Amino acid sequence: MRKILVPTDFSDNAMNAIQYALELFKYERSDFFIMHAYQDEIYADTSLLSQETLEKVTQIISEKSQKQLENTLKKIKKISPNPRHKYKIISANSMLMDEADKIVDEENIDIIVMGTRGETDDRKLTFGSHTLQVLKYVQCPVLAIPANYKYTQPKHILFPTDYMIPYKRRELKLLCEMASPYRAVIDMLYISKSDKLSLRQEDNRIFINENLCKNSINFKTVYNKNITNAIYTYIKENKTDMLVMVNTRHSFLESILFKSTIDKISLHLDIPFLALQNIRRVAA
Repeated sequence: MRKILVPTDFSDNAMNAIQYALELFKYERSDFFIMHAYQDEIYADTSLLSQETLEKVTQIISEKSQKQLENTLKKIKKISPNPRHKYKIISANSMLMDEADKIVDEENIDIIVMGTRGETDDRKLTFGSHTLQVLKYVQCPVLAIPANYKYTQPKHILFPTDYMIPYKRRELKLLCEMASPYRAVIDMLYISKSDKLSLRQEDNRIFINENLCKNSINFKTVYNKNITNAIYTYIKENKTDMLVMVNTRHSFLESILFKSTIDKISLHLDIPFLALQNIRRVAA
């Protein structure tokens, strides 16, 4: 049973991410947790706060959140009446990152699926602030779906790596099981100044090959000092349906995500982006 958390702010981008998840996992028995965390909204409406007590405003926002979640669930069941899928809606007086972290832990969530940008839809940013927080701090794989991205079967997946990370079986298994129904080809892209691998790198490469065994894998090397440019160029020159990266200490992804401001990133993604977190969690 696949467990999928989908945070929503009821924007078009959030609904688009939900639809992508429904399609991607249509062949799997899945539990979907549709979650809205509304604590920010309580304090955002200053005009309402000036007229009502905090308790009353909280009640108003809570009831609105529950109603919108119920409407979202009706839409989901209408567009995808899939007997393999079950749903639970969660309305929480909490911050999105905190609530996501809590649900991931309590429900042993396999993957979070969300839009790259939310209601504010700032097109100068690759990731919205909420998406970035979840990517950086919640200990679970995150699949981020660009605004207006129309579902395409993930036939060609790009996975840049330096082979220095001892990958986790659970997360490679997730990728394998996501890709295998679509007979996807996975390009493992080694970005380096040299094509020689150390013993440690070679061991990690073998481990990847063994754990992605259901899929066709191409091991490729690109000689480039600029990681983000190398990835961006590869995506543009090769029809790519999904980018996969690992977020861990001293990883490619960390060097991208932890810049002082996200809008300095040269990698402007217009395809789904799966961030594996490389953490120790209960086996699937």
